Order: sequence, then structure tokens, then C-alpha cells
Amino acid sequence: MIFNEGTRGFRAYTTKHLDDLLREKAGFGEEARLRIRAVATVLPFRTNAYVVEELIDWSAVPDDPIYRLVFPQEDMLPEADVSRLANLIRTNAPVKQLTAAANEVRMGLNPHPAGQLDLNVPKIGDEPVPGMQHKYPETVLFFPKQGQTCHAYCTYCFRWAQFIGEPDLKFASGDVDALVGYIRRHPEVTSVLFTGGDPMIMGEPVLRRYVEPLLDLPQIDSIRIGTKSLAYWPGRFVTDPDADDTLKLFEQVVRSGKNLAFMAHFSHPRELEPQAVGSAVRRILDTGATVRTQAPLIRTINDDAATWAHMWRRQNAMGMVPYYMFVERDTGPQDYFAVPLADAYETFRDAYAQVSGLCRTVRGPSMSATPGKVCVDGVTEINGQRVFVLHFIQARDPALVGRPFFARYDPRAVWLTDLRPAFADRFPFESAAPVAA
Repeated sequence: MIFNEGTRGFRAYTTKHLDDLLREKAGFGEEARLRIRAVATVLPFRTNAYVVEELIDWSAVPDDPIYRLVFPQEDMLPEADVSRLANLIRTNAPVKQLTAAANEVRMGLNPHPAGQLDLNVPKIGDEPVPGMQHKYPETVLFFPKQGQTCHAYCTYCFRWAQFIGEPDLKFASGDVDALVGYIRRHPEVTSVLFTGGDPMIMGEPVLRRYVEPLLDLPQIDSIRIGTKSLAYWPGRFVTDPDADDTLKLFEQVVRSGKNLAFMAHFSHPRELEPQAVGSAVRRILDTGATVRTQAPLIRTINDDAATWAHMWRRQNAMGMVPYYMFVERDTGPQDYFAVPLADAYETFRDAYAQVSGLCRTVRGPSMSATPGKVCVDGVTEINGQRVFVLHFIQARDPALVGRPFFARYDPRAVWLTDLRPAFADRFPFESAAPVAA
């Protein structure tokens, strides 16, 4: 797969292109296309020509992992919901009726997991600060309003609610002064993570407007950018008209004494193959920035140890740092993508065993749950009881960080809320039961 670094510009495909892509590229019949379009009324669809032409093996569709990564599948939602939505499309139902039906399905998919709409929203006085989250003391997440889309959407994305056009479900802000003011009021904040969406969808002048004010804050020692752009549009750092200016901005951040970390999402080794990805990574690293890699473990896409071991080795060889294997969050089509925690641990362990120490910077499998990032350390037997061994990598309550705890072994559990405590009445992050009057 060779990406022409000198000539090809970015071209987006959205839901209005979905039917044509499924017919022309995949050869799907009318009914199959209709049911996929029905799913796309609920879950957002966006991809681009680079992904379609360079990454997807259309001869292997529908089993191709990159196809499953970006195109809706009809079994991602309950059959009854898909049939209902497909019938509304087939009968040319009014847009308002179709939208209402899609929204009804969406509300059953836990669009904002881990208390994002209430528990993580910071305040100045009694007023919430829009477009920000502050879950852990050291780190503030900021959602720049111009960065709340992506070069392509992952079908498993836990932030899918950002992209469906519902203002009440969206985090976004263009007020960098509010960000700076909040940080100054909170000296415990040492790191800012720009997230979305994808901040690298923004051009250099807009990105600079958000980043530059942070360089004058002595308390900030790191700036992070969560992005899928290296996988979905490496031309952002190679061929885009403002690629050079963007890299100069990165150099400025590093010269200011801040650590600039790219939190790069790679879900499958194929995303690392095109020459443009290597060029983009080298250009970013040459600015003094670091690139750390992360992705969730996803059924049908990367749910085997060999895939992860290959991905980590390749990332390390390219100069990137393997960082996280996540557990698919409890939102969206979780039932379609989720891997049981016991299987996730075995996949992580078997992949970890195949790589050198340089790749063993990776952590996981990790659940970004309401109380914090919970790592599944293993399965063992204690006093005749089989249990999960877990610990907090990060926590809403800093006293929990690094503290091991145990849960009863359950081969079907896919999330923290599926687990029950072992050797105790409650987990360490759970409040004590109320005392009876």
C-alpha cells in the first residue's frame, strides 16, 4: 500500500456517500445496504479516501478488520431496532420521525459513560466550565470546538455522542481564556489533554490559538494531543499545506520546556504499513515530541495476541512508545465489540510475552471506568476462590492509585460493573452502606 505523498488531498465521505461506497466497493445488494444505512442513522459514519483506498482490503469485506473499524455493521444494534429503522427509510418516513426513532435507540446506548456529563465537569464557583473535563487532579481535558470531528470515525468510539448533532450530548468550547483561568485557579493541574473528536482536524492557526497560551503557565509540564490522524490521515504532517507550520508549533512547545506527547490511536497493524505513516512519525519525533500509542481491544478487529505483539513491535521500531491496551467502554455497540475481561487479560499476557522489554511500557487491559482507570493484572486462586486481581492506574480518589483489590472471577464479565468484590462486602471505591436508623 503506497500513499502518494506529493499529490493526494484529503477527501471525506459521510452518510450521503455510504450507499454508493457499499454498492461500488463492497458489491452489497439493496437490502444489505439498507440495513447498514439504518445502523448509520444511530451511529455516526465518516471516513475518507485514504482509508477507503489505502487501508481497506475490499476483497476481504465484510471480514476485513479496517472495514469493520470504520463502516457500520447491521448486527451492531439489536435486530428489532435495525428492522424498524430500515422500514422507516424504505417507506420514506419523514425525517423527524426517523430522527426520533434513531434518538430513542441512542439513549439506550449509554452515550456518556463514566459520569462524563456530571461527575467530570469542572466549575468556577457554581458555574460549570463548558468543553472541559477534570476527572483526575493532575489532568484537565479540553475539547476545542473546531476539533470535534475526525478524519474518520471508529465504529467502537466511546465518544460517538460527540458526532450525532445533539448539542446536549456534546463537549466543546472555543474559550481558551476559560481554560487558562481554570488552570490558574487549580495549581494541582500539571497536564492538559486536547481531545475530541480529533484536535488534529484543526489547521495550524486554530491549533496554535489553543496551545500557545499554555506555554506561559509554569505549572503545566505536559501537553497531550489525543489523535487518530497518524492512522487515518498521515498527510496532516506530510502533505497538508500547513504541515510544516504545525511541526514548527510542536517545536515551539518543546522549546518552552513542556513535554509534548502525541497519544496516537492505532487499532490494527495495517494502519502502520503505508510509507506516509513512517514519514509522519519521523517528522513529529524530529520536533522533540513523543508519540505514545493506545487502542482498545476490539472483537473482530484486533482480538488476538499476535496482532497486538506485531503492532507493539512495529510501533517500537518506528520510535513510538506502546502505552495502553484499553477495554471497550460500556457505551455504543459494546455488546458487538466487547471481549470478556478474562479473555482480554489472556490476550494481553500472551502478547506481552512475545515482545522485548522495550515494548513492555504498555499497560492493560485497562478500563476507564467511573472511579478511574482499572487494570486487570491477572486471574489467580486464593484460599480456593478464583479471582481477578486488579489495581487503579489512575483514580478519581488519588488514595486508590496503585492499590490492589480483588473481584470474583466471572468468565462473562466485560466491565467493572459486571464484577463483584471478593473477600469483602464492597470494592474500595464504593461507599459504605448506609447505617439503619
